[in-house]
Amino acid sequence: MNTSLLEGLENITNIPYIVQVDEYNLENVIKVLKSDQIRGISGQFINDTSFNIMQMKSDLSDNGIKMDNFEPKLSWSDLKPNADGLVPTVIQDFQTGEVLMMAYMNEESFNTTIRTGKMTYYSRSRQSLWVKGETSGHFQFVKSLTADCDFDTILAKVSQVGVACHTGSPSCFFNEIVKKEYIERNPLKVFEDVYSVIADRKKNPKEGSYTNYLFDKGLDKILKKVGEEATEIVIAAKNPDSEETKYEISDFLYHMMVLMVEKGVTWEDITSELAQR
Repeated sequence: MNTSLLEGLENITNIPYIVQVDEYNLENVIKVLKSDQIRGISGQFINDTSFNIMQMKSDLSDNGIKMDNFEPKLSWSDLKPNADGLVPTVIQDFQTGEVLMMAYMNEESFNTTIRTGKMTYYSRSRQSLWVKGETSGHFQFVKSLTADCDFDTILAKVSQVGVACHTGSPSCFFNEIVKKEYIERNPLKVFEDVYSVIADRKKNPKEGSYTNYLFDKGLDKILKKVGEEATEIVIAAKNPDSEETKYEISDFLYHMMVLMVEKGVTWEDITSELAQR
């Protein structure tokens, strides 16, 4: 960013504009954003996954720049910590609803979480704050924080980078005690599970696998099957009995997921696109 160029623009136009910043520098960005004519900044650093965008927003807010940071409806004083001054926090994947882990917050970690947008806990073993992912890179980005009816437990819905558990497991809850068999009915969880199996087949081929047969034949074969299954849905839908329609839609979704894996499209890509429509 060239500040003399910025001053020159202010002298020749009164149209609001966005400035591209080549390198993040808090002092310079504050100077830019305090101009009445500037509506925002852009730059490669914003898309850098290692860049803490929420911390930048907090720093700018502290310097009088209006940001769309979290504005909590409850403060720490509204909560009821336990005898150690901590509030148990259950962490859940915001997309699938899977419970990932459980940790504790004190007042400082609670406020830091809201300020930075990254889940920050109080480590009882280390007696210090703990930003989830600061050593592993498996950060948890806040989607929502909700207190329970007694205000003594927090439910955090997060976007999980990598895995939640230090063992390498997606969730910390994997030591089975009792279990009654049931059919998973969370639609996104079912789609993600089937997608994962298909992706694993592509990565680790299995002899006799129909999925690997499709991958081996290539994109044209996969597209042909997707087209055939779509046509079969149309034919089945003309039948008053919905059972055949359900079967053909399931067949189509499977072949569509093979195509998604082949093209590198994920369910997160699809759900994000649909949510914006």
